[in-house]
Order: sequence, then structure tokens, then C-alpha cells
Amino acid sequence: MTGRRQVELDAALKVIGTESATAVAGDVADLGDLDRLYDAVRARGAGLDVLFANAAVAAILPLEQVTEEHFDQIFSINVRCTLFTVQKGLPLLNEGASVILNASTSADKGGEGIGTYAASKAAVRSLTRTWANELRGRGIRVNAISPGPTDTEGMTDMVGEDNAAAFKADLAAGLAIGRIARPEEIAAAAFLASNESSFVFGANLYVDGGEKQA
Repeated sequence: MTGRRQVELDAALKVIGTESATAVAGDVADLGDLDRLYDAVRARGAGLDVLFANAAVAAILPLEQVTEEHFDQIFSINVRCTLFTVQKGLPLLNEGASVILNASTSADKGGEGIGTYAASKAAVRSLTRTWANELRGRGIRVNAISPGPTDTEGMTDMVGEDNAAAFKADLAAGLAIGRIARPEEIAAAAFLASNESSFVFGANLYVDGGEKQA
């Protein structure tokens, strides 16, 4: 597993155990860090059965306020990093491996102020379908998950601590289930990593609390 923050990686290792996991600190925006990550995977000598490309950033900006820097940051992390995370992992993927990309329900909704983010996630959804076809000869399945609103630090950071409660309540009101997700509920989509999803191919699994039905 990888991430930019060593403290969070160390905390995860305490839960999972060092016999079951290896943590490699790094930024997937840095291709050199990706190489270090995959060097660590290679050193374990077992290849990859599952690759989950999860890194993403989001920001709320309406069209008239979008800057070149905003656009470049969103697409660099959400699309470019996803592409090279998977590309650099290709030599290590075992026969029959599962690749999971993190998309978003935002790609479908046309919500105000998130056009750049939504477009980046639509690109991820498109890559899912293309890569599923490109990698099928190796028995590798590529699928996406599209989480609905989820209670994470990133959501709070996006609007600020003072606005977070009202923002989350507004999002919850738009969901049939009446609340936003907990991170562990999104993690349940790990079904896509199991053999029980062996006939799920190029799909987009919505984990959205009934967002489409609200």
C-alpha cells in the first residue's frame, strides 16, 4: 500500500500487520515514486493479484472561476496518475488479476461547481472500458467503483471545517438512504477483487446510497 503520509501508513500497518502488508510512502504524481512502489512489490516476489488505483483530488469551482492550475491539478492526479499507476503495474499483474479504478457518481450528475472533477472521473470510467478490452487476453479484469458522497477528511478539506456539517447534511438529503457513506462501506466494493466477481468485466459498480433513486 502507498500514500503520501507516513503517519497514516504506519497506523494502517498496525491494524493489518507487517506480515500481511508492506507500506511504501510516496506520491503517485511522481513517476519515480511509482517506480519505487513497484520495486517493493517486485521484491516480494509474488506479483499483483489486485491493483486498486484510488488517488484523487477534488475542488469546487464553477466554470467562470476555473484556472489553468486547477484544471491541471485535477486531471494530473485523477487521470494521469491513474493511467501511469496501472501502466507501470502491468508487468507485475498476474494472470487473472483484478484492476479496480476509483470513479465517482459525480461523473453522471452534472452537479454545479464540480465540472472539472466530474470530467476527470468520466475519463476514469472511459479508461475502465478500454483497459478491460486491452487486458482481457491476459485474463485481467478491469472494473470501476463509483462511490457516492463519503465522510472523509477530503470532503471536509474541500469546503472547510466551518462549512462541513452543512455540506454533508445537504449531500445526505439527496440520497435515498438519507445519509452519506462511511469509508468502510465503500471498501465493501472489494467484491470486485474476489473470484466471485469473475464475470464482472468493464463494469462500474455504484456504491451510492440510492443517489440515483433520490
